[in-house]
Amino acid sequence: MKKLIPLFLLLLFFLVVTSVVVAQKDDSTRKSVPAGADTVKVKTDKDCQQGAIGDLFKKKEKTPKPPKKFMALVLPNISSNPSNGFVLGVGGTFGWYMGSKENTRVSAAPFTLAVTSKKQLISFVKSNIYTREDKFFLQGDWRFYLYSQPTYGLGTNSPDTMNLPGGFHWDGEGGDLDSAAFPMRFNYIKFHEIVNRKIVKNFYVGIGYHFDYYYSIQDEKFHMSATDTLWTPHSFYSRKYDYDTTGYMLSGLSANVVYDSRDNQANPYKGIYANINYRYNLNFLGSGTDCSELWMEFRTYVNLSKNKPRHLVAFWVFGDFNITGHMPYMTLPNLGGDQRARSGRGYTNGRYRGKNLVYGEVEYRFPIWPCSNILGGVVFANATTTDNPDRDVALFKYIQPAVGFGLRIMINKYFRTNINLDFAIGSKSSGFYFSGQETF
Repeated sequence: MKKLIPLFLLLLFFLVVTSVVVAQKDDSTRKSVPAGADTVKVKTDKDCQQGAIGDLFKKKEKTPKPPKKFMALVLPNISSNPSNGFVLGVGGTFGWYMGSKENTRVSAAPFTLAVTSKKQLISFVKSNIYTREDKFFLQGDWRFYLYSQPTYGLGTNSPDTMNLPGGFHWDGEGGDLDSAAFPMRFNYIKFHEIVNRKIVKNFYVGIGYHFDYYYSIQDEKFHMSATDTLWTPHSFYSRKYDYDTTGYMLSGLSANVVYDSRDNQANPYKGIYANINYRYNLNFLGSGTDCSELWMEFRTYVNLSKNKPRHLVAFWVFGDFNITGHMPYMTLPNLGGDQRARSGRGYTNGRYRGKNLVYGEVEYRFPIWPCSNILGGVVFANATTTDNPDRDVALFKYIQPAVGFGLRIMINKYFRTNINLDFAIGSKSSGFYFSGQETF
């Protein structure tokens, strides 16, 4: 792992430098076109408008139809991985405007409904909705799972003897299973809803309600008898902090601050997104104990070419911290714990877990298809660190990186909806990812 960290940093440096050089060359080439070149049959920036895959199969309209205010991308979810077995279902995203496109941002709601050969049910809707004139920003995360998922203990050093096969993931769901893991089965209900009110342009404050309920938990390697006991990370932690090993609940309120200057939430070309969420779980609301959690997130999109807005570098960093009390094991900060469960390409969701977690990612996005930019590509790298105070493992003592690349196929140019195909490699782990919306 120590050998991978310098490689990770070198890759980040190479991506940024290469991107800037290419962008400068692209702009300087266009500026050097001599006067009168408009009489030559050369494609100009005005001619090269963003296209979508559907444009290839229809005649060019003399008077383009105005874009619709609603879009639905529904795709089959047919895949296979060791944790889920054969997966069959549907997934995609909805996009719409609740007001005029001139003064209202686009709303989006990715969704999935699938069943698996291992008797699992995966269903979720993860919404980000802007009301008319952006007066309110509503953030929702609703899930119902009949699920199984391995856990590996706390900290980014656990376990240190893993050897994971690759898997195919839909929007982060799915994963890997091996002999170093501790398999678990459980049912899960999640209802998170935050209502933010605009104070000034791009700036919101709000309150939210958060409910997480894990029940019918089966910690499959845990065994206790009069003569023999086999502890697992989940059972050890739960017994230490007085949680029932078969089920627990968190229920609490949150205070939120959001800054959002992105030009599009599904596929931004520029802008900043920042979010601070402080959640307090209260015993009288149903939580097993009083405890609090702080979420801090920052994203920015740096455009590298005036002529090609899809040519950019995107940065994402967030921290998730258990501030007071002791949260139940499965609710602790974990990789993939973001709203859309998209962090940590290269690893299965929940692969790294701790009392605190910090995550960072950089992605270079660029167009491939000449002029119309229907086809695009990405190259990305990410890194994760978590802690384990019970074993004196601090944040940043161990860092787990991953790198990858992917293709983007523009489906709806007005909503900027892509079909995303990614491949990522982590530390002794890898995965293919298929989704209907940009990772961040």
